[in-house]
Amino acid sequence: MDGSGEQQRGWGPFGRPIFDHPDAQALSRVGVIDIGSNSVRMVIFDGAARSPAYFFNEKVMCGLGAGMGETGRLNPEGRVRALAAIRRFHALAEGMGIPPLTATATAAVRNADDGPEFCADIEATTGLKVYVVDGEEEARLSAQGVLVGWPGATGLSCDIGGSSMELALLEDGGVGERASTSLGPLRLKTIPGGRKARRAEIDKVLDRLADKLPPHKRLYLVGGSWRAIAKLDILRRGYPLHVLHDYHATPAQLRKTLDWLRGRDLEEVRAQAGLSSARIALVPVAGEVLRRLMKKFGTKEVWISAYGIREGMLYEQMSDLIRARDPLIEAARFDEAQNARVPGFGRTLYDFVLPLFRSVRPDKQRLIKAACLLHDVSWRAHPDYRGEVCFDNATRSNLGGIDHQGRVFVGLALLHRYRNAAPGSHLEPMVELLSDKDRQMAVVLGKAMRFGAMFSGNIPEAMCRVEYRPKKKELKLILPRAAAVLYGEVAEARFKSLASELGCEIEVRLAGD
Repeated sequence: MDGSGEQQRGWGPFGRPIFDHPDAQALSRVGVIDIGSNSVRMVIFDGAARSPAYFFNEKVMCGLGAGMGETGRLNPEGRVRALAAIRRFHALAEGMGIPPLTATATAAVRNADDGPEFCADIEATTGLKVYVVDGEEEARLSAQGVLVGWPGATGLSCDIGGSSMELALLEDGGVGERASTSLGPLRLKTIPGGRKARRAEIDKVLDRLADKLPPHKRLYLVGGSWRAIAKLDILRRGYPLHVLHDYHATPAQLRKTLDWLRGRDLEEVRAQAGLSSARIALVPVAGEVLRRLMKKFGTKEVWISAYGIREGMLYEQMSDLIRARDPLIEAARFDEAQNARVPGFGRTLYDFVLPLFRSVRPDKQRLIKAACLLHDVSWRAHPDYRGEVCFDNATRSNLGGIDHQGRVFVGLALLHRYRNAAPGSHLEPMVELLSDKDRQMAVVLGKAMRFGAMFSGNIPEAMCRVEYRPKKKELKLILPRAAAVLYGEVAEARFKSLASELGCEIEVRLAGD
């Protein structure tokens, strides 16, 4: 089966879930160890291959690159801590039955005099062969991580680690020119002469980069120091959704946050933002780099990526078939298959609600598809809280291919799928991220799903259908005779609620009459 039948039914390339394909099954559990200049992390990916879930995710802030500028060697204490962490990760992966781990090391290990010796120690104690990537390869893998979340990304990808910073050009979903620099905050902190000397070094390096990479209005930021700055921007602005992936800001906003940080007690700010001491210590220097970077490359908008080199390594193993899929739809299909009471009904429900949304743009159509697939995956939650649980899952879960407004749109629709009431005051700040038009559309979608779910026996031929004439303010329900018995008083009340939201008069008739 190639899914062509489902494609003809209107789902396009989303007709057949990719997680059932042999290429995806081979990626169902992939473990990666990333040995960076500041942290060592193991991630085990699981689930829908195109939108990977984090089955296991643990890091240790080892600081391998601390002091390398003076000694040329890995930090001795960091080396001991890193080796202990890697031994633990290897033992955990073996206990979970994970296929052989992929271990990669970046700037600190590749530049240190004792880097080869450290890799030999890892192989001797765990059997893991460490793949030490050069700077341009690191830039490529990191940019591929961005593509996991934004399949058609166009702009500049910038990954900052402790000892290096990599840039790559993204054009229509592909990785182009790339470059590696030594502008990592751990290394910059060791430059004699303080802030003035750092600025001169940063400008010198960026001038060279500008000869290789073109300016671009969009900048995708990858790496812990960039994410820390985003957390601080969220804190300063009082932004209501604390999800870093797909958070975006203007250069002016970020400069304002960096100005706000000056003179503040870093420990106090660290506690408020939920950052580690090791991370907050690097933020001021990383901020100096970001200011000059945005200016040099003419940045107009900045997007934060939670995906980076580890996800890029997973992307490396994906077939073209998997890469071409929409990560949001694949994740929703997988969630439905695993958790819905009636897997597959989301497709039937989408067909039912579609007449209400025929004029909406394709970017909204895919959000409607995702909401229908997710409409029943939280049914195990207590009925009194099911709506809020759905909202939380949509707005805070690990999803790629969806921005913050999209998360809130799907969350609000799912909330109204389970209750006929407005969001509570604690959710209202997030709902305010939507325009009035999108907010009303989400409510209509939720009420349509709430009514359509009354026919969830998943017998498509017994499913009712609606005809919507917005100019005439008419909403007609056509019931197959086999489904007439399902249109009880609760279903009738839900249909009237949907019609009221649309401002329509209703008509109900049996098919064939």
